[in-house]
Amino acid sequence: MSKESSLKMFDVKIVIVGATGLVGQEFLNILKEKHISSQNIYVIASDKSCGKIIQYENSQLIIQKLSTFDFSSCKIALFSSGAAVSAIYAKKAAELGCFVVDNTSYFRMNDDVPLVVPEINAFKIKQSKQRIIANPNCSTIQMVMALKPMHNVSAVRKVVVSTYQSVSGAGRYAVDELNKQKSGDLTICNFKHQILHNVIPQIDTFLDNGDTKEEWKMIVETQKILDTNMSISATCVRVPVLRGHSESVSFELEDDVPLLVLFDALRDFPGIIVSDNFSHFYTPLDVVGRDEVFVSRLRNCFAKNLYNMWVVADNLRKGAALNAIQIAEKLVEYGMIV
Repeated sequence: MSKESSLKMFDVKIVIVGATGLVGQEFLNILKEKHISSQNIYVIASDKSCGKIIQYENSQLIIQKLSTFDFSSCKIALFSSGAAVSAIYAKKAAELGCFVVDNTSYFRMNDDVPLVVPEINAFKIKQSKQRIIANPNCSTIQMVMALKPMHNVSAVRKVVVSTYQSVSGAGRYAVDELNKQKSGDLTICNFKHQILHNVIPQIDTFLDNGDTKEEWKMIVETQKILDTNMSISATCVRVPVLRGHSESVSFELEDDVPLLVLFDALRDFPGIIVSDNFSHFYTPLDVVGRDEVFVSRLRNCFAKNLYNMWVVADNLRKGAALNAIQIAEKLVEYGMIV
């Protein structure tokens, strides 16, 4: 983050909706790292938090009420407060001239709303006539970041992915539940089963075809971002890890491509760190607080055009808050914020 943020250069006023949640906190952490002045940040949370204080460097941010906030006072709104809130207030903010970057699922599959990972399809921001840009699902973001360099070399035709997703992806209460279970309180509230010492092959609700909604998101969002003709199968699993999502990704390319070519493509792609040492791999603990997507264990399967890789990223940063802030920076760089 050595490059000065366009948000700072152009003195952009930003409001964070859902500021007390895990992603909201990460928004603030990243804005601090980018040296964004507290005078340019507004924070909104639930009504019960209204009037409370969030410490931001040497300043204090007062939590404001969503229903009475004047969105016309800001240029960018970062939403991470649930789909039901975005359905009402993201539209309201956009109507009042604010650009919205929405971290919920509400707008993602809307044909008129761009679904953006800046390293891959930032051009969609300029093409759109909407003031709402959707942030993809956390597990989708890290997978498409790793697949895009391959897709540039040879079209990715099929993907089979199994995820190992941390409890922070389910929010603060899920993190608290794992920590309580570690302390001996085995009460189950946020998951159908005990998460401590366990893995749960269900994230979100089940659909009629047997997929969960999380698995469906990975499929349709990846197709929207990369290629509608891509065949994808996903199995999403919650694991007792506090932070950092991992994915085992098997993929088929249209052509037989040497591994060295794929390693070079990954190395040259912004936001990717790759290990070409087969015995060196990345784990969730390695990536906490990091902005990049980490790829390791890339190897051939039983056919020359079939490959496996291991993909790990901090789900609260590149998987959520960082990606949204990168979108906000692109809005400024493209001259869309005036």
